[in-house]
Amino acid sequence: MMTGKRILLIIGGGIAAFRALELIRRLRERGAEVTPVLTAAAEQFVTPLSVSALAASKVYRDLFDLTDEAEMGHIELSRSADLIVVAPATANLMARMAGGMADDLATTLLLATDTPVMIAPAMNVRMWEHAATRRNLATLRGDGISVVGPDEGAMACGEFGAGRLAEVPDIVAAIEARFAGGPLEGRHVLVTSGPTHEPIDPVRYIANRSSGAQGTALAAALRDLGARVSFVTGPAEVPPPARVDVIRVQTAREMLEAVTDALPADAAVMAAAVADWRIENASGSKMKKEGGGAPRLDFAENPDILASVCRSEARPALVVGFAAETDDVVAHATAKRARKGCDWIVANDVSPATGIMGGSENAVTLITADGAEIWPRLTKTETARRLAERISGALT
Repeated sequence: MMTGKRILLIIGGGIAAFRALELIRRLRERGAEVTPVLTAAAEQFVTPLSVSALAASKVYRDLFDLTDEAEMGHIELSRSADLIVVAPATANLMARMAGGMADDLATTLLLATDTPVMIAPAMNVRMWEHAATRRNLATLRGDGISVVGPDEGAMACGEFGAGRLAEVPDIVAAIEARFAGGPLEGRHVLVTSGPTHEPIDPVRYIANRSSGAQGTALAAALRDLGARVSFVTGPAEVPPPARVDVIRVQTAREMLEAVTDALPADAAVMAAAVADWRIENASGSKMKKEGGGAPRLDFAENPDILASVCRSEARPALVVGFAAETDDVVAHATAKRARKGCDWIVANDVSPATGIMGGSENAVTLITADGAEIWPRLTKTETARRLAERISGALT
C-alpha cells in the first residue's frame, strides 16, 4: 500500500537518529519514495552521505541553499509529499513545532505544509515527562499531528523509562495504517464539548468551569482513527482541533439544534458540560444596580440534549454520555445511564480537590451494561485516546 507514496522524512538530532537509516530502508522496501531532511543537530549523529545512499535521494539541509531553492523551493518541498514523518522528534523540535517556529529548514517545512504530519518522539524520560513536553504534545495532537511511541526501556544516557524511539517496524506499521485510512474510515462521529453560556443580560451569563479540553482531545483522537468528526462546541477555553467540522454555539438550545442537524452519525460522544438551567427572563439590556436590591431571576430547565439524542429516530448506534459528579460518582452515573438511555457513561469526580474540572488530567470510570470499569488518572489526551480506541472497537 506504500508503492509510489512520497514520504518527506525529517530526521531530528538525537542518538536515536541512527535508527532513521533503518526506517528509510524499510520504507523503500515497501515501495515508498523517501526524501530526507537533516537538521543541523542530526548531522552530529548521521551523515548526509549515508542518508542519501539509503534513500537514493538528495538530502535537504539548508533553508538558504540557493541551489535547492532554484530546483525545488521549500514551499514546494513541503507540499509534494503524501506524508511528512519526523523521526526522531526531539523535545526541542516538538517545542518549536508547537510554537509555530520556522528558524531552520525542518521547522519551515512543517509550518508551510498542508500535508499530514506524523512524529515519533525520542528523548530522555525526564524530558518526556516534563509538563512543557506534555503541553507541546497536546498542542501538536490538537493541530492534527499523529504520534507513534515513544516506547519504554533503557536509554543511551543510562536511565530507564518512557522516551525511547518506537521500534522501526512499529513506525512503519503506523505509516501504513495512516495510508490505509484508520479503523474509523468512513464513519461519522458527533462530539459535543465545552460549557454553554446562558445569558442573564447582554454582558452577564451563567456558565460552569469546563475548559472543553476533554471534548477537544476526544475529537482529535477520533479524527486520528479516521472518523469524520462533527464537533459541536460551546465557548471553550481551548481551541478546536484541526481537520474536524466545527460548529460553534453559545447556549444549550443552540447546542441541541446543532446536534440535531449533525445527525445521523455512527456514534455520539456527548462530552459538553451543558448548563441545566437558563434565565427565562433574561434582559435585552444591561441590568443596573440602582439600590433596589438584586434583580429577580426566573430559571427554566434547559433541554436534555443527551436524552434527546438517545430518543431520536436518527439515534447513533453508540451514544456515550458524560457525568461530572462531586459525590457518589458511580451511583449517580449509573442512574444517569439508565435514565437517559445511553450506552455508556464516562463518569468523573469533579469536586474541587481533584483539580479535574478545568485541569489537564482526568480520572474516569467507564460505565456500561457490563458494569463499572475504573481507569487510572491520565492526561486528558491519553484518556481521549483510550476512549476513542474503545469506541472504534465497538463500531468495527
